[in-house]
Amino acid sequence: MNIVCIGAHPDDPEVFAGGMMTLFARAGHNVTAVSLTNGDVGHHEMGGGALAQRRADESRRAARIGGYESVTLDNHDGELVADIALRKAVTHIIRRCKADMVFTHRPNDYHPDHRYAALVVQDAAYMVTVPHFCPDAEALRRNPVFLYFFDTFTFPAPFHADVVVPVDTVMDVKWRLLDAMASQFYEWLPWLDGVIDSVPPVHDNAARIAWLQEYFRRPLEMPVSRCRAALPAWLGDSADNVQYVEAFQVCEYGAQPDQEELRRLFTFSPHATGA
Repeated sequence: MNIVCIGAHPDDPEVFAGGMMTLFARAGHNVTAVSLTNGDVGHHEMGGGALAQRRADESRRAARIGGYESVTLDNHDGELVADIALRKAVTHIIRRCKADMVFTHRPNDYHPDHRYAALVVQDAAYMVTVPHFCPDAEALRRNPVFLYFFDTFTFPAPFHADVVVPVDTVMDVKWRLLDAMASQFYEWLPWLDGVIDSVPPVHDNAARIAWLQEYFRRPLEMPVSRCRAALPAWLGDSADNVQYVEAFQVCEYGAQPDQEELRRLFTFSPHATGA
């Protein structure tokens, strides 16, 4: 299969779907992580072209670790808009990848770039099948399944877990994906949270990884507590013992799989029946 994870910023696919991307890649599927912005304002000290280059390098490094591809578009961080140009760019990406599944943010999210990323993917969800829209890229004959990343926002509607993917077995890889994005997880986000003075020095990699796992553990454990009701159907007897999952909601645009089809698509899940 061909899997496309479209985030607003260079670290979004890894945070919300890094384990799933790794599992799909290990299973032999084609996985592409896409950032619609270059991340050029996501730092408290550096910015502009230098930061954009650094974050693109970090994304490529993470992709090599996870076994997938990385694509970063050159739109300014904090200025994303769901205009026709971006709709065409996203349509081209989905068509070029011949996507079977596309993942992105939900449209009710705290960050404007996240909201507009969601909107432009929704806008492209039908257009990817229209031959005379972007006629220079062959239209898809079958609409992909579009799914949303997990979030905790409740207005106008809370997240609904249609798919739950256990990622305990690849959390060692997911921590390495985040570790590869030092500008975010050891600098920018700790600075925002007022804890940057607690980050171990660059030369002490073991201490930094341990700090990262403690610092980001609670946000990554949140899908388990928030999606508790959906766990037994997907995890069976292991539902009570799982620590980390990644959860996804099927978008009402695009293909509409039933639960049996979802289980075939997510072939690495314990109860999957195979594609």
